[in-house]
Amino acid sequence: MAEASSSTAVIVLAAGAGTRMRSATPKVLHRLAGRSMLGHAIHAAQGLEPWRIAVVVRHERDAVAAHALDLDPSVLVADQDEIPGTGRAVHCGLRALDGAVQAQQVIAAGGAEVVADGSLAGEVVVLAGDVPLLDSGTLAELLAAHRESGNAVTVLTTVVEDPTGYGRIVRDAGTGAVTAIVEERDADAAQRAITEINSSVYVFDAGLLREALAQIGTDNDQGEVYLTDVVAVAHERGLGVRAVQTDDPLAVEGVNDRAQLAVLARVLNDRILREWMLQGVTVVDPATTWVDVDVDLARDVTLLPGVQLHGATSVAEGATIGPDTTLTDVEVGAGATVTRSHGSLAVIGAGATVGPFSYLRPGSELGESGKIGAFVEVKNAKIGRGSKVPHLSYVGDATIGERSNIGAGTIFVNYDGVNKHHSTVGDAARTGANNIFIAPVSVGSGAYTGGGTVVRFDVPDGALAVSAGNQRIIEGWTERRRPGTESAEVAARLRQESGTSAPVLGSQARAEQERAGSGSSSLTPSEPVQLRHAGGAGSDQAPASSDTSARAEGTDR
Repeated sequence: MAEASSSTAVIVLAAGAGTRMRSATPKVLHRLAGRSMLGHAIHAAQGLEPWRIAVVVRHERDAVAAHALDLDPSVLVADQDEIPGTGRAVHCGLRALDGAVQAQQVIAAGGAEVVADGSLAGEVVVLAGDVPLLDSGTLAELLAAHRESGNAVTVLTTVVEDPTGYGRIVRDAGTGAVTAIVEERDADAAQRAITEINSSVYVFDAGLLREALAQIGTDNDQGEVYLTDVVAVAHERGLGVRAVQTDDPLAVEGVNDRAQLAVLARVLNDRILREWMLQGVTVVDPATTWVDVDVDLARDVTLLPGVQLHGATSVAEGATIGPDTTLTDVEVGAGATVTRSHGSLAVIGAGATVGPFSYLRPGSELGESGKIGAFVEVKNAKIGRGSKVPHLSYVGDATIGERSNIGAGTIFVNYDGVNKHHSTVGDAARTGANNIFIAPVSVGSGAYTGGGTVVRFDVPDGALAVSAGNQRIIEGWTERRRPGTESAEVAARLRQESGTSAPVLGSQARAEQERAGSGSSSLTPSEPVQLRHAGGAGSDQAPASSDTSARAEGTDR
């Protein structure tokens, strides 16, 4: 750790209520491009590699403090007291930094009495927690200018067409030095005409800041301690006060309401996409494509319209995402395609295909050249290299080996109402359509299952599992059991055309016929019911339904 007496420290102001956001969520915790506004501020501050970062909190204190510590466990949380104003907030932050210096000195002395001044020395960078487009590069330029000029105060400014609501930068007409920053409520007509505005981003000499804050009062229209008054104190003492002007007003624009948040979110997204396009990524429609700041894209990635990439999603070279796809914390391999699907905390292997209309839930892993097809949901499951789940299936808590094919309409039943259970399918297995796997169960490598099979017990390698009974055909059933319906009328017409005798009506069918009031003369007693089986019951072969099911599973591999 660097010596505190000669290092830069940062104070992030995050104590405001943000009432214009009209939200139960603290203003600085509202998000854009995958980070909270406070997250953007801390990230920019971290780029300076400061000795410590102090975050000043008050409104919704616990939520903001917890979030700051999640972002960076080393931050100091400083509580602003009941005295209002940015000057008071910085005073509280500086006091926390001074306390950290004292603690470091005590630790360095091994618990012995410390006689040195336990106060922070060097530069203090101050920024607001609601300026999300400010980056570490701009802060570094500001800090460098402060050091090169030996200033006591250096303020970041910009020029805007409409300065309404901002503090105005007042300069000396001869030297151009900053003499004051005047808040709009306290400005006269001439000062309000100034278009150079304060960004609320500063670098202070720590000693000057500490002394000036001790003498500033609340004698202003707002009745607050203004941080901007430190500039006037420094000027009166004849100390160097300079401004660094940025030509990017949006980089220092704050957020006060959701409309401003949406504008800056769009601007930031456009900048992110432009940077990726310059690095070799194809973005077909930037207007409908959203990419978070922590997403990683390789060259020759193609993003089709309607794509949203969130969190730590990474997409390898040559992969195609979209259209209409949302991925959060998903790893996509080289050459893979993901179409009209959603995924989170999942891995998609190189050359694999997903979609359309697939849902990859946390823990899903699709191997190289594998396939998850239309209307398939996968959760906490590993699907091996070259294996396919083509359509209309749920795969939960399962492991599927390599080069296996899962038939349409398959359900891995993983939940017994209390606990989740795991199922396993081996390599080169072929499972029939409309299968149900009751976990925990295992299907061996090279095994087959017939269509409609309910697998309750383990299937050995190379075996065929069939649980459905023989198919029965009951001749004349529709005319007997559904008299008076269109189906029965069609069946009767076709029977009559073929010269086949009418089926015998049972008592229930006659009663139904009477209730229907059809009075059909074609339904008269004749021969007994003809019943035949589709498979040989006593043969040494699998029933015909099994063979048909085994063939059916091979569709659309």
